Amino acid sequence: MNGKNMQIGEIAARTELSLRTIRNYEDAGLLVPSARSQGGLRLYTEADVDRLMVIRRMKLLGFTLDGMCSLLKVTDCLDSGEEMSPEKREALLDRVRDFEEEARQQVAELRSQLTRAEAFAATLSERLPQTAALTPLPVGAEPGPA
Repeated sequence: MNGKNMQIGEIAARTELSLRTIRNYEDAGLLVPSARSQGGLRLYTEADVDRLMVIRRMKLLGFTLDGMCSLLKVTDCLDSGEEMSPEKREALLDRVRDFEEEARQQVAELRSQLTRAEAFAATLSERLPQTAALTPLPVGAEPGPA
């Protein structure tokens, strides 16, 4: 899809986000359409899809809109190719490290929740009577007395 512009419906399908969610992310300043058609339709690129996937992952980890905006500004600055002092670059990288640590903590909490959920499901399963596996009847056979 090199350089191909996509409409909002296509990126919604690709990212599994609703049109409303994408528009909300635009309103919050997290995403800016790469272009507009002559008719005023929003147009997006593959880079926009990648950005939405980052936003989607951050949302799953519980990051706030402000947190997402902050991280995206930092990564945009680092990716811009602009000249910056080593101090500024290190400060930006420190912010990325902070976000990485927060993400790792959220992943650990989600793993813990998953372990508890699996234990609960196993407890429920143990309460159910165990049934013997049924052997399927040959096609056309009538069930007989047991």
